[in-house]
Formats: sequence, structure tokens, C-alpha cells
Amino acid sequence: MSKTFKFGEGAAHGRLDVFLAHKLGVSRTAVQRSIKSGLIAVNGVHERASYILVPTDIVQVLPDTSVDPERPAVDLPVVYEDDDLVIVNKPAGIAVHAGNGRRLEPTVADFARTITTDTDPERAGIVHRLDRETSGLLVIAKSAAAKETLQAEWKLRRVNKTYLALLIGHISPDKAVIRLPLDRDPAYPTRRHVSPSGKMAVTRYEKLLEFPGYSYVEARPETGRTHQLRVHFAALGHAVAGDIVYGPKKRPLGLTRQFLHAAALSFVSPSGKPIDIEVPLPTDLQSILEELQNAIY
Repeated sequence: MSKTFKFGEGAAHGRLDVFLAHKLGVSRTAVQRSIKSGLIAVNGVHERASYILVPTDIVQVLPDTSVDPERPAVDLPVVYEDDDLVIVNKPAGIAVHAGNGRRLEPTVADFARTITTDTDPERAGIVHRLDRETSGLLVIAKSAAAKETLQAEWKLRRVNKTYLALLIGHISPDKAVIRLPLDRDPAYPTRRHVSPSGKMAVTRYEKLLEFPGYSYVEARPETGRTHQLRVHFAALGHAVAGDIVYGPKKRPLGLTRQFLHAAALSFVSPSGKPIDIEVPLPTDLQSILEELQNAIY
């Protein structure tokens, strides 16, 4: 399903890429990529990203139906579904979007495009994100309208999110609220760091269990900054076990990824139905936890 926009009198954005980024709620880079792929036309003609729109221009955005034949399909485990959304239990190792050097790996975005009518050229159906190495609950919208409603719930902080994490060291106090501003790390653009110039991020946590050298915690992020939990705990000196970006470069305990799991979500669906869903630790993390418990007893 394509989308059509009329530039119109008094519009605030003249360049094609700027105008569409504003209309679609995506980055200019995403729009420019769609333009290069031939998915965007002005009055039926494929123009450059720098094309300056005039009031009579009609802009059409075509859905990206191309499939990379070299990239395998992915079938994610669905734990909830209604007319507006699907909730999947994302395994670790699957990214939401294809990243640098991982073009041939299946993604959540590939799966989302098979179940949504949303024609967003970059984030069709994607409501929020989880890191590639983080497992757990992820919401996919079945339509653009449902995505807009759900994203508003996330933005207004009306979604209760619960994560389970194993931290290095003994975190203290046992229960607290972390309030530290986060910003992009200028030295490593893909990372985040604590910075006074950043946006405030808030994380509540409670220690559930303590083992020699480790703390098992329940974390509830009240904001949704990129890498928030990982950076917050690392800033306190208690990086997530297995996180080789913000913690030690060697993974402990036989971990093959970071010990972080999105275990529960609670929110109101676009239909007004309250949704409260929970999934257990995946077997790889559960086995680590059991080994730590057995070592005590």
C-alpha cells in the first residue's frame, strides 16, 4: 500500500527528503535510501533528495516489497496477537534492523513486513527496539495507525517494562532509582555514555538474588534511551554480565551474549484492552542462573 502526500501551501519543509522525514517520522537517511531505491516519486518522477518541492507537488511513497534472496526468512515466536498488534518473544542474536556487516542476517523488520500494512520505508510495524543480544518481548503493530498509537504510549511513558539482568559485582543499595543523563558517545558514535548534555534517563531496579561476584536484578526503565540499562549499570560499576561493549571484553560464566532479558510488558492496546504479558528467562540464561545457585548450595 503506497502513501501519497501533497506538499501544499505554507508547508514548512522545502527539500524532498526533509519533508518526507517529517511526514513519515523517520530519519532523512532512511528517506534518502528509499529515494535511491526508487520508492519515492514526485508527480510520477523520481527526483533527487535535494529536490525543492512546490505547493502543487504530489509525493508518492511506495512500499519496499523487495526481498534479498540471500537473506533467509525469520519466523519469530508469537506470544500474543490481536487485530492491532503482535507481541513476539525475540531470541538473542536477531537484530531489529539489518546493521553494518550483517546484511544477510534475518531481522525483526523482515518478519514485521510480513504481518503489517504499515508502509514506512524503514520501520514498518516497528514500535520499539531491543538490542541484538537482548532477548524478550517486542511489540509489532499491524498498521500505521496502530503503530502511531502505540508509539505515543511509549513516548508518554504509559508502558511498564520489566527486564531481568545479571550484573557484575554486588550492587548497593538493594533497591534504588538511577537518574543519569545519556548522550551519544562522540568517541564511539554507536555507543552512549553518561553526559550532562544528554537527555535524562531513569531506571528503577531491585536486587532479587546475590551470588559470589554477581547480582541478579529486576530493572524497570521509565525512559527508553538507547542502551539505557547497559549504560546505567556500567556507570555504577556493575556492567551487565556478558556485555563486551560497556563491560569487560571477556564474557564470564560461559555466556555467549549479554545477560539481559525483556521479561514483561504492561500497556493498553489501541483497542483499549489492557495487556499484561510475561515470558520466562530463555534456557541459555536460565542455565547460567541455575549454575550460580547450585554453586551456593
